[in-house]
Amino acid sequence: MKAYSEAAERNKQPIVEILQKVFANCSKVLEIGSGTGQHAVFFASVLNHLEWQPTERLANLRDLRERCDTCLAVNLSEPLALDIDDELWPISTVDAVFTANTLHIISWSQVCRLFAKVGSVLPNGGVFCAYGPFNIDGNFTSDSNAHFDAYLRARDAESGIRDLEALTKQAETHHLFLQSNHVLPAYNRILVWHKIVP
Repeated sequence: MKAYSEAAERNKQPIVEILQKVFANCSKVLEIGSGTGQHAVFFASVLNHLEWQPTERLANLRDLRERCDTCLAVNLSEPLALDIDDELWPISTVDAVFTANTLHIISWSQVCRLFAKVGSVLPNGGVFCAYGPFNIDGNFTSDSNAHFDAYLRARDAESGIRDLEALTKQAETHHLFLQSNHVLPAYNRILVWHKIVP
């Protein structure tokens, strides 16, 4: 039985409506942490001008491949193993990167590493989109996000909902500048950075 996420099923349409705009001029997207593959399969079928490259940690790659094997979209690439902590990533250059619900489940040091690696694989003008819950000015945007953060930190003290200002500062050290902040259902957002090298 394929791995399944009810949340991924609920949020895929609101997300893709944003991606249709921000990835309009892109050609290849690297998805970091594709999970069950529901997003990858759906986004590839809708955004058929893109080559969509799903990835997942090696331990979870089999489930992802099983999902992607059911997809008929020719623009969905074979899933690759990728760990944020890997020194070398399997993709050296793309013009867009997407990740969903990852920044709050990894440590802050891994968040910093993620921005560094994204900055290295994107060309000038490249786009990085991150979906998930985020704090604004150090404050939770809902009671449900506050409860979720407490759950995350009880499970892993290094995880937790990230603050937009801290992410923005970290991103800028790698020439990634926040261009837009889209509010989505269930107190989630899509943050869009562009790589801008003077």
